Amino acid sequence: MKFSESWLREWVNPAISREDLSHQITMAGLEVDGVDAVAADFSGVFVGEVVECGQHPDADKLRVTKVNVGGDTLLDIVCGAPNCRLGLKVAVATVGAVLPGDFKIKKAKLRGQPSEGMLCSYSELGIDIESDGIIELPLDAPIGTDIREYLDLNDAVIDVDLTSNRADCLGMAGLAREVGVLNRAEVTEPSWAPVTASIADTIDIQLSAPAACPRYLGRIVRNVNVKAPTPEWMKEKLRRSGIRSIDPIVDITNYVLIEFGQPMHAFDLAKIDGKIEVRLGNGEEKLTLLDGSEITVPSDTLVIADNTKPLALAGVFGGEFSGVGETTQDILLECAFFAPLAIMGKARKLGLHTDSSHRFERGVDPELQHKVMDRATRLVLDICGGEAGIVVEAKSDEHLPKAKEILLRRSKLDKILGHHVPDSDVVEILTRLGFAVTAGEGEWQVTTATYRFDMAIEEDLIEEVARIYGYNNIPNKAPMAHLRMSTHQEADISLKKVRSLLVARGFQEAVTYSFVDPKLQQLVHPGEQAMILPNPISSEMSAMRLSMFTGLLNAVGYNQARQQGRVRLFETGLRFVPDANAESGVRQQPMLGAVIAGLQNEEHWSMESKTVDFFDLKGDLEAIIGLTVSGSEFSFRRATHSALHPGQCAEILRNDRVIGYIGAVHPSLEKPFGLNGKTIVFELELDALLHAKLPEAQVISKFPANRRDIALVVDESVAAADVIKVIRKVGENQLVGVNLFDVYQGKGVEPGKKSLAIALTLQDNTRTLEEKEIAEAVDTVVSALKYEFNASLRD
Repeated sequence: MKFSESWLREWVNPAISREDLSHQITMAGLEVDGVDAVAADFSGVFVGEVVECGQHPDADKLRVTKVNVGGDTLLDIVCGAPNCRLGLKVAVATVGAVLPGDFKIKKAKLRGQPSEGMLCSYSELGIDIESDGIIELPLDAPIGTDIREYLDLNDAVIDVDLTSNRADCLGMAGLAREVGVLNRAEVTEPSWAPVTASIADTIDIQLSAPAACPRYLGRIVRNVNVKAPTPEWMKEKLRRSGIRSIDPIVDITNYVLIEFGQPMHAFDLAKIDGKIEVRLGNGEEKLTLLDGSEITVPSDTLVIADNTKPLALAGVFGGEFSGVGETTQDILLECAFFAPLAIMGKARKLGLHTDSSHRFERGVDPELQHKVMDRATRLVLDICGGEAGIVVEAKSDEHLPKAKEILLRRSKLDKILGHHVPDSDVVEILTRLGFAVTAGEGEWQVTTATYRFDMAIEEDLIEEVARIYGYNNIPNKAPMAHLRMSTHQEADISLKKVRSLLVARGFQEAVTYSFVDPKLQQLVHPGEQAMILPNPISSEMSAMRLSMFTGLLNAVGYNQARQQGRVRLFETGLRFVPDANAESGVRQQPMLGAVIAGLQNEEHWSMESKTVDFFDLKGDLEAIIGLTVSGSEFSFRRATHSALHPGQCAEILRNDRVIGYIGAVHPSLEKPFGLNGKTIVFELELDALLHAKLPEAQVISKFPANRRDIALVVDESVAAADVIKVIRKVGENQLVGVNLFDVYQGKGVEPGKKSLAIALTLQDNTRTLEEKEIAEAVDTVVSALKYEFNASLRD
């Protein structure tokens, strides 16, 4: 935001220099991007009056003038400006004046006529105003006054780069309040005579979208003169704020915008059909904006409409048809509060950005509209004349923002700042910021101001206290480190250890966005509801991810499209699952995901080139599970998943609770994600993984171990893992090892059956097992398997 220093000092005038003021504003968090003089450096230019003006005898385009700059002597000046005329008040550079570029004015003769000075244009004085010819000053400009003093050209334009949370400073009132707080100086608001309605004219206003627009004010002003000139003081203040003068009505609405930070708009009353309705667009309406562009109003965009048509994009841009023009006699002034979320992103979506949308999407004071309406009406009556009607208000109290109640504790304040700010300073700072403060025992109950949307929690108040108190006033203290043992559970596995293992196995860590393309996510998780961002970066990044699959598969497609044949990626991060039982309405779970595609190994002459399969990634996953020293707690079970290939998908379980999925990507997803060849992926809950069983020391038996191999014939649908689980369950203490070393289907085995070759290792810590005991243990196992799976020993 740009503003004039002299305008700011009309509100609050601390006894500090321009440089100190800029530094102070920056240190308060309102960064000053630049300080520029409103005019170049010059001297010797005064207000003069053209008392004679005639044609140059030897030049058609020159005029010979006599100019009064005060005193008894008139200056003879030759001027070539087309607008030079008798009675004009002008800026006169007298002999000896120095203009920008070190241009010195001397006595001269132009085509034989003496010239004792120069009548100046804005550009010749280094003032950024477009004009044809010399400067035309108001008729009441005092002759002989230094032009720098008369036009306040010793002023500077300060450009402040505000963060999005400080919308309260997007107006002179907010900036002045901030400077007043920083300097403990009084702030003097401009005063005006309140407007009393002189006519009874009103207009009906209907709020059809009260959540988006909880307050809307309208006021009819009749018989205004839209051709009245905008006062020079107003035009100059607008110019120094980066706004071009257009006409008095638009200038007034822009003026109060800069003055109080509240956008306004004026409609031509004759072009309004019936009542005013604030509603959402229907997705089909056309609207021509003030800049001449035509848009189709989206269905989620708020409009100001009458009985038959939209008149303007609410809080963004006025419509060309309903705007004030040269024939306008009666106007409708509007002043509203629009909810930030209702405006946020709407202008950008349509390729627009206006001063109005910039403020509304950051938040304006919901209690400011009546004051600004009265201020604007008074300016209209004073400049354009007319008769003002009654202010009509439509509002929804339940949707208007309320001031926040926040408890500030002395203990928390001291802990975060590391410094004790006196109680009196804390109360004064918060009070001068416009907050209501009630002191308690070691705490303050603070009611924030309605214009401070960024105040929500205790830390916000602490930041305000530190900011206004001055970071430079908080002494530097060297931090003290205490050598204490970190508190951690020995059974917890660090995420760093998991990452290191995967990197050692040839994986690379990926970091993808938490927000994904909703269309691709629906392919992965059809029918599942996701969180949709109200103002996404783009439509392709508008949904919060339900799993790691979408981002990882996108990454695989991206790499394969760039000739990366072998891809091995893993990622850790949160997934966001809508859950009504969660405190915030969404369950955020830390997840681990991994994906492989392409060749099993890097290409090498000693290795066979084979593509990855399910068991490659399962092996990597089992290596991670091995970190838990609790492998028996984990199991895999055949399952189905919308993103995974039927028959090549399994659930990952820990203690019979499903914690994730592993499998080959479904063929239907290969084209949307740009995948080339088979892709294997898994995802599991990190919280269920990062807890290990502490290893326990055991005595190693000094007696020999005995191995017995059995070949079991079972249905091919029986999982080997289930068979091993039963063996471990029924095996006695002497069964110290179970290993599946062969699976066979073919000749000698009935169709629909398979043979599992399993090695049983038996051992005792106290004695050598006898053959009879070993045979009984094996028979027990075989009997249990026959009962559970109808298994039989292979001949």
